[in-house]
Amino acid sequence: MDVLLYLVPGLIMGLALFMAYRVTRRWLQVRGAWNSGLTAEGRCLRTFTTTHGGGHDSSVRTTLHHVYEFTARDGRRIRFEEEGGPATRLEGDFVTVYYTDGPQVAATAHEPARAKQAAATFGILAFLGVVVVFCVVFMVTYTEAFVTSDVSGY
Repeated sequence: MDVLLYLVPGLIMGLALFMAYRVTRRWLQVRGAWNSGLTAEGRCLRTFTTTHGGGHDSSVRTTLHHVYEFTARDGRRIRFEEEGGPATRLEGDFVTVYYTDGPQVAATAHEPARAKQAAATFGILAFLGVVVVFCVVFMVTYTEAFVTSDVSGY
């Protein structure tokens, strides 16, 4: 039974840390694309939505996705998918794509909003940090309260 009280918080911490890694990585990619100074005319190839939830006691969450294609300055055609673009963007629309150069191209069709993106990223990281701290405090408190009492015989 004790193993579960370490395993579950450990898994939650691992998931929170992985999510923090992904959020930070995407933030750096988008920031790099905006700061690179490279832009290209791109085209929206497809729009689609994904839905999550909708179970017995949960609401449905819908996410809008866009698939874009552009030609980088070295002539490569790059296609990428991005979540959360404007709902008014339709298939066939032309957009400005901000991207980084190199073998791994990071691109975004979102207009630069550095402060908004930084605030959202740090808000998510703060929440994930609270989750990790809660898990650590839970495991330490459990260890001190129950494992120590088992050893001392109380």
